[in-house]
Amino acid sequence: MTENGKTVLRENTKRVAFLRFLELPRHTRQPLELALYLTDKDSQDRERLEQHGWRVRDSRDVTGSPETYRSYLQRSRGEFSCAKPSCMEFQNAWISDRTLCYLASGKPAVVQHTGPSAYLPNEEGLFRFMTLEEAIGALETVNADYQRHCRAAREIVEAYFDAEQVVARILNETLGSKPRSMNDRVPPPQNEVLGV
Repeated sequence: MTENGKTVLRENTKRVAFLRFLELPRHTRQPLELALYLTDKDSQDRERLEQHGWRVRDSRDVTGSPETYRSYLQRSRGEFSCAKPSCMEFQNAWISDRTLCYLASGKPAVVQHTGPSAYLPNEEGLFRFMTLEEAIGALETVNADYQRHCRAAREIVEAYFDAEQVVARILNETLGSKPRSMNDRVPPPQNEVLGV
């Protein structure tokens, strides 16, 4: 980024985004846990997070294998996550693969708003927040009717991220016609010469 003719480097990590929401655990009864890759030099960050009420786990403990990762997500109540600052600047309604894993597991997701979406729902199963107050409100809403939001989370994945449906929509829009079903009969070729 350039400011006043000088190149300015900015940190584009989720760390920066989470620091804006450092106080969140103090405003909700919902326990919040972060699985982070922290080294010895990150001990101040860990201490600061824990002092503000965050539970901190070493991400290597929960991502050691696909099975361990899946189990961690499925045992979680849901997802709370911030996004990198560039995601907010692009305003492209970015959604992470981790969020999709939570939703597919029937777990609600409360994630930082990364721009308006033409099709993704908000405030039922999937919540997008910009401010601390919105994050607090989303967590309260999820907890007020958890089972409904779990069902809605799964429905979002089925409606908007099912691979067969997505590919069919892409083909339909690209080719301008309805894609043929595997059960549709293929018409016989006209005037086709067979070689021997």
